[in-house]
Amino acid sequence: MTKGSTALRVSSGLSPLQRRQQRLGWLFLTPALLILAALGFYPLLRTIWLSFTDAELASSVAPRMVGAANYVRLMRDAEFHGAIQHTLAFTLISVSLEMICGFAVAMLLNARLPWRGVLRALVLVPWALPTVVSAKVWNYMFVDTYGVINDLLVTRLGLLSTKIAYLAEPGLALGAVIAVDVWKTTPFVALLLLGGLQLIPPQLNEAAAVDGASPLRRMWHITLPMLMPMVFVTLVFRTLDALRVFDLIWVLTRGQSATESLATYNYRQMVDFRLLGQGSAVSVVILLIVAVFVIAYVALFRPGRSAEGE
Repeated sequence: MTKGSTALRVSSGLSPLQRRQQRLGWLFLTPALLILAALGFYPLLRTIWLSFTDAELASSVAPRMVGAANYVRLMRDAEFHGAIQHTLAFTLISVSLEMICGFAVAMLLNARLPWRGVLRALVLVPWALPTVVSAKVWNYMFVDTYGVINDLLVTRLGLLSTKIAYLAEPGLALGAVIAVDVWKTTPFVALLLLGGLQLIPPQLNEAAAVDGASPLRRMWHITLPMLMPMVFVTLVFRTLDALRVFDLIWVLTRGQSATESLATYNYRQMVDFRLLGQGSAVSVVILLIVAVFVIAYVALFRPGRSAEGE
């Protein structure tokens, strides 16, 4: 018993060389950690501190502590509640559609098609365009008087009897913004998922096909399980971007017509009303919502979850 415990202790311990390598690794990481602390943790802590003050933008008066007054004011603000609802609706719908469409495009680009390289380049064009540029183009397309969308649906196809101002209708504006975001970001999702698909050994699908598995069964039992790590990364990236969406909504609607997001609401608090403390509280709320989504994704995609379910 003593020999076994001694052997276990020796095998589990680090050798002097490994300990030196570990110390050297931490030494090399120290500059990066200090830069990360200066660029990330300090602004975060200062934002949290400002959220408990009455600080104003470009004010010479020193901020005073007001406790949770900013958060209480947010909880009583109907516009803030609307911004949360619009942001969550935008995130859930757009990310879901982008994952579905991106997976379909990735499967298509992963197939052995002629001119596959050209197709990949063309698919990436919407994502390569700056968001402000593409949003402005879509803004012109949605105009009711001379926009391409109304011209196509009303004049040429006759599907609608009258022209619609999509970005001015509260019931349609958010859907139009989501459509533009899906068009813009689906190539990014497809690119990430395509990288994951190309890491799957083709021998697995070939062996399953020889055994008589249908394409749907091969996708469900081989492709999707092996693609889950990349799905997790893609979901995190897209959810973080969607929860903080600003430029797309600002160019298309300025946050009007029931499209106000948390980011545009935050901009109004900080810049239009110069309420730095109030805006900092909104930033903290955005951080908390992002944390909830990330924790949910980690719990959903944690290693061994499928094995536990079995």
